[in-house]
Amino acid sequence: MIDRHLVEALVRAVVAQLDGEGPCACHATPSGLCPDRLGRMVGAGAERFGLNAGVAYPDEVARRIDHTLLKPDATREQVEKLCAEARQYRFATVCVNPTWVRLCAAALRGCETRVCTVAGFPLGATPPEVKAYEAARAVADGACEVDMVLNVGALKSADYRLVERDIALVAEACRAGGALSKVIIEAALLTDDEKVKACVLAKAAGADFVKTSTGFGPGGATVADVALMRRVVGPEMGVKAAGGVRDLKQAQAMIEAGADRIGASVGVKIVQESRGREAPAPAAPSGY
Repeated sequence: MIDRHLVEALVRAVVAQLDGEGPCACHATPSGLCPDRLGRMVGAGAERFGLNAGVAYPDEVARRIDHTLLKPDATREQVEKLCAEARQYRFATVCVNPTWVRLCAAALRGCETRVCTVAGFPLGATPPEVKAYEAARAVADGACEVDMVLNVGALKSADYRLVERDIALVAEACRAGGALSKVIIEAALLTDDEKVKACVLAKAAGADFVKTSTGFGPGGATVADVALMRRVVGPEMGVKAAGGVRDLKQAQAMIEAGADRIGASVGVKIVQESRGREAPAPAAPSGY
């Protein structure tokens, strides 16, 4: 297990590697990662930061999207419609609550779209063993990807052993079933330093992705956070932007900043826009 001093040392090493110029004046992060600086660049019209070589062209946009329906009152009919849309538009996954995994796995059998679900959602404040059981059960039911919520309170308490174990148990449960694990850090609740620590811990614990947000917290994905997360985890891990991505322009900005995957409840709208068609009226937000 990883201890507090080791985490601090790892974070210092990562920060030093990312930017040798020292921290910016406004945040305790390297100047190249300063969210205010990146935010000002976006405000001035910048959409690219040179942080990720992958660019999504129209035909590739759908394969970047986790077509999401996580609202608590989602009905069977709505979930079936989600799967039908996923088949039509060839989304990467449908992302649903665990109770719907079997239904989605059956509906998408023979389709390239996979099933994604969540664990410890949306607060992350359940014991590691519970999250690991959720993940194992979901994978047994047909999930190919599991988005777990990091224990934010433990991270803020500097209980890095618990955070690392929390992630590691879920990652192990996913690997045992051939599934991918994603760690939702809920970036809107973290300081910049804590975001770096969360990403370092997720990488050390063997997760496959880091993810910005649940969509149920105080804020969603930002270009600055995606850029920060990408630079911390490097090319070895995936980065997922989720929460508040409502159109093609926002999705493209996240991809340019380093996101491999986009979590969105308006995936159909985004793909329609990428194909130059008139977008349908957006659905009610589903937590993304």
